[in-house]
Amino acid sequence: MSLLYALLFYVATAVFIGGLALRIRQYWQTPAPLKIPTMPAPLNNGGVALRMTREVVLFESLFKSNKWIWLFGWLFHVGLALVLLRHVRYFQADVWGIITLIQPFGKYAAFAMVAGLGGLLARRIVVERIRYISQPSDFLMLFLLLGIGISGATMTFVAHDTDIIGVKAFFLGLMRFDLSNPLPASGPLYVHLFLVATLMIIFPFSKLLHAPGIFFSPTRNQADNARDKRHIAPWAKELER
Repeated sequence: MSLLYALLFYVATAVFIGGLALRIRQYWQTPAPLKIPTMPAPLNNGGVALRMTREVVLFESLFKSNKWIWLFGWLFHVGLALVLLRHVRYFQADVWGIITLIQPFGKYAAFAMVAGLGGLLARRIVVERIRYISQPSDFLMLFLLLGIGISGATMTFVAHDTDIIGVKAFFLGLMRFDLSNPLPASGPLYVHLFLVATLMIIFPFSKLLHAPGIFFSPTRNQADNARDKRHIAPWAKELER
């Protein structure tokens, strides 16, 4: 099982990094020939940076659009962020002080993550117009994330037989391409890691790409300065020469 999961995570990491890099490259090279910022829009780059920060951290536009969706979405994303930061310790020989401080919050953030996902799943099932436009992949992402959250919480609060020191030794070994540290035998751990690896593999090909994609959205990353500065896409500049 140790060898199987080692190979699985090597493949998952390669697909995740490679696929994400290709997608970001595609976003970067996609031309934006028109000025199309959503109004009211900032007039300069500093305002754009502030607007993007509010959008990424507070989900500002979603808050203005639908308070219930904002609540569940923000709850899930904040919980997920804390959980991910808590897991950084498994990849550090000497754990940073800030990661140590986050541990108690990240431990209980799993409940916020699962609660947010539950609300988003109920929305897709209960709201008729959302259910109508939902695809199987939308439910797959939600169930996959729910499985990760529930299996992780199970290891923390229900099944206490997982050797977390052994798990850390296993992943530190993978980072050095050293497979001598075995993965501790634990059913919930096997399920949790398999779901995480599956998510890593499908991430670059799913709607979860909105995470990096928001930074390339012309409705958000453009300043409303069309009257002061002519906007010409890079490919259009070549045609003018």
